[in-house]
Amino acid sequence: MTTSDSTSATVIMEIYRQLRDRYGDPPHRPDGDPLGALVNTILSQNTNDRNRDLAFAALRAQFPTWEAVRDAPTDAIIEAIRPAGLAPTKGPNIQAALQQITAEHGDLSLAFLETLPLEEARQWLVGLNGVGPKTAAIVLLFALGRPAFPVDTHVHRVTRRLGLIPQKTSREKAHLLLEALIPPELYWTFHLNLIAHGRQVCHARNPACDECWLHAQCAYYQALQEGNQTP
Repeated sequence: MTTSDSTSATVIMEIYRQLRDRYGDPPHRPDGDPLGALVNTILSQNTNDRNRDLAFAALRAQFPTWEAVRDAPTDAIIEAIRPAGLAPTKGPNIQAALQQITAEHGDLSLAFLETLPLEEARQWLVGLNGVGPKTAAIVLLFALGRPAFPVDTHVHRVTRRLGLIPQKTSREKAHLLLEALIPPELYWTFHLNLIAHGRQVCHARNPACDECWLHAQCAYYQALQEGNQTP
């Protein structure tokens, strides 16, 4: 399978269909809480879901409003979110983001992102401390229901192995490439199911290729068969 073949609409739809058939079609329900998504995703950086959730719960228990988080002593925020790791960086980034939102919009609300042109909304978000393309895309897609495609480590790994994007594509560039390849109406389900596949089958180390059903669409598997790729 060549790179051009792998990025065809037919291949995209076949991968989407097979992933959906195996992992399901999750309900499309944006939660309407972009501030929560913003903070939660900053906490998630370089840690696992359990530690992120522990840190988020501790933060909200100690500081029940975002205004309280914004105005608290930074050391107290750092201590509250310590389970997420990198707390001395994440704490100030969270407070700086909340302070910038207030300074620019008069209150702690990201409601303006709902009507801002998509690229302007994305660029505004990545201008916040600690916010990159993945965090911005998560806020836009899962909190506001806007068409953005988050690329985490699982999505990045699986899409490179499938050949949807070139092997040397950075995670930052992958956002734009995948958004151009995948129809926007598929973003929600495709993103979540790629994560599920990365966790259950296409592991970072020792991918379970023998258990995978995407052989015909997978550049990595075909290279293995041809002896051009190490397991």
